[in-house]
Amino acid sequence: MKVDREKSEFLDDMIEQWQSDGLINNETGDKLRKSYEAKNFDWLRLAQYAFWVALACGFIALGSLLIDNSILNYLKRVYNTPNIVIAIVSGGLAAWLYILGFKRKKKLAHLKFSNEAIVFSAILLTANAIAYFGKAMDNGSGNFSILILISVFIYGALGYIFNSRLIWIFALISLGAWFGTETGYLSRWNYYFLGMNYPLRFVVFGAALTAASFIMKAFPKTHNFFQVTYIAGMVYLFVSLWALSVFGNFASLEEWYKVRQLSLFYWASISGAVCVASTLFGLKYRDDIAREFGITFLFINLYTRYFEYFWDSWHKALFFSVLAASFWLIGRKAEKIWNVEFLK
Repeated sequence: MKVDREKSEFLDDMIEQWQSDGLINNETGDKLRKSYEAKNFDWLRLAQYAFWVALACGFIALGSLLIDNSILNYLKRVYNTPNIVIAIVSGGLAAWLYILGFKRKKKLAHLKFSNEAIVFSAILLTANAIAYFGKAMDNGSGNFSILILISVFIYGALGYIFNSRLIWIFALISLGAWFGTETGYLSRWNYYFLGMNYPLRFVVFGAALTAASFIMKAFPKTHNFFQVTYIAGMVYLFVSLWALSVFGNFASLEEWYKVRQLSLFYWASISGAVCVASTLFGLKYRDDIAREFGITFLFINLYTRYFEYFWDSWHKALFFSVLAASFWLIGRKAEKIWNVEFLK
């Protein structure tokens, strides 16, 4: 059996530990070691990274093309394509790529990353089609949030029909974008909506999306999207809570600069309390997602407060010495916990 080099080293350590504990004899240990072999090179991981880099480069190339005025002017002179035509062509190509991607998913399931790359390209073309359709239908109202809402329904329907978590992720991203733009439009692009700035709005949004994920879990038809929706809701919630702990419910940087960071301590306390509650919930109900989000953002909050309160008042030598000591203690504790789990 060929395994990754990291897994091979792990198995070697386990077998050596079992031999030293007397659980297996030397002959059995040698048989176990001969039953696997370390891969010389992880071609699957290379394929995954190569497709990611290819898509990223393609996206950057497209963006560079769109912001280069000389190229755009040249293209306009060559052929002044109407927006509706671009929308139809992009939509047609996206539909073809969706069909191709999911056909390959059934027939060539082992080509996982190339199949996902095709679907991802279809997702980008869908966004392009919606954008140009909006430009063609623009009446000057400035309410472009309706286009983002259309993309939410399109991605959501496609994700549900094809049972694709990748497309569902883009539906959730579009949903967040729609929420931000719609609340901005309803408030006439003022700083506050119902007395809330953007971080506070997205705290409410993230909490609602997290709650919705548990409702989805109860239904068999949407159960497959529970984990993706749950993680997305937690990302919205905890990132917004962290931003709220830094900026408070202030609308502009000018207002924020006028107050001391210590005056925002109650927002930091709320953020820390949610992190602790999430950690305890995860430990009690064996919810790895809640536990890891809680622990991760609790540390982020603590170190953010450390930088806020002591960066200006402490000597930099003392500041970084305390920082180094704290990370050293965390490393020691993590090492002990890992060793206990390893020995188990």
